[in-house]
Amino acid sequence: MFLPILQVNAEDLPAQGIVCGDPRRAKLIAEKLDNARELAFSREYRVFVGERDGVQMVVASHGVGSPGAAVCFEELIKGGVKTLIRVGTAGSYTTEAPSGSLIVSVAAAREEGLTRQLVPAGFPAVADSKIVDALYEIASATEGIVKKGMTVTYDAFFAGVLEFPHQAYKRAGMLAVEMEIAALYVVASLRGARAGAILAIDGYADADLANEYDPHTETVSRAVEKEIEVAIQAIVRLAKEERE
Repeated sequence: MFLPILQVNAEDLPAQGIVCGDPRRAKLIAEKLDNARELAFSREYRVFVGERDGVQMVVASHGVGSPGAAVCFEELIKGGVKTLIRVGTAGSYTTEAPSGSLIVSVAAAREEGLTRQLVPAGFPAVADSKIVDALYEIASATEGIVKKGMTVTYDAFFAGVLEFPHQAYKRAGMLAVEMEIAALYVVASLRGARAGAILAIDGYADADLANEYDPHTETVSRAVEKEIEVAIQAIVRLAKEERE
């Protein structure tokens, strides 16, 4: 079966996958795998396959925002991918998770438009508990700050005339905001796959805490490198547990 948007054959896709927004990050992830090869690069969708410790996995970029990302998730799952981990970045809501921290998202507030067209308002966007446990345990064994909790998925990056809901979600105990996790969790739930996400904090979303936004610091780069390795190790662990 040919997947026309990703432009790959389903027969080339393994059951485990890592997804990220940036096509360059997809290449960076693939470079950490053995026998990696690029399958396709169309629009924002760049797809690689490779392996680690005998476990094959696909790596795919999905671009920015839930609608385009959901297209990637849908086709990967249609092609036979059963486990998806998002490796991304996010803006923090708390000084307890400064730039360079890692956050494992257990659930996401659906403050984007895509999932409202897929499921009722009360439908939750929730991660798979085994993926959450694997990501958090592996990440916690590394140096640096690692948090686990709820995140927000929001469409707008730059403010308009309406107020962002960041203060309300901060008071509600949310840890961070990004742009695709709710879509991943809902699509995975609808299509019979399992999903999780780990995020590198690249600044503060809360205007009361934020300085000038700069996601290209060495601190952020190290966090991204670390979360990539965490995700790869989690995929390997989960795949081997399934085999047993």
